[in-house]
Amino acid sequence: MASGDSTAAKVGNKQLKLSQEQVVAGFNQLREQQRAVASKCSELEMELNEHRLVVETLKDVDGDRKCFRMVGGVLVERTVKEVLPALEHNMEQLSKLIESLNAQVVAKGEELTKYREKYNIKIKGEDEASKATDSQGGGKEKPGTQGILVS
Repeated sequence: MASGDSTAAKVGNKQLKLSQEQVVAGFNQLREQQRAVASKCSELEMELNEHRLVVETLKDVDGDRKCFRMVGGVLVERTVKEVLPALEHNMEQLSKLIESLNAQVVAKGEELTKYREKYNIKIKGEDEASKATDSQGGGKEKPGTQGILVS
């Protein structure tokens, strides 16, 4: 019977380790999602700046002057008065999309924080900062909790 108890302990320990690996994988997946949204937001902000630059340049130009616009990989010839309203509309849409993506980044950040608190995840490099604040503030860790270290 004693050998049966030790086998059960080994199986339980293996499940605990697997669980920690799943927690780390879930945390890394959340971080990657947040990075992807932030990257897309950054890309759209650059595009918005390009639109803004073009609109500022075209406002000073005669409306009947011809200009070229890239539409679906094809360069088409238009007049400034045809292109300018479309560019301004695109700028508005980009601004709304960027605001939406920024909100998603904040929401992902909150989700990450909750996930870290739920599973007591510690990130390398943050240990030194938290130890410094603990020694100053006297904060104590919950007894019996086991942290997970993520690099």
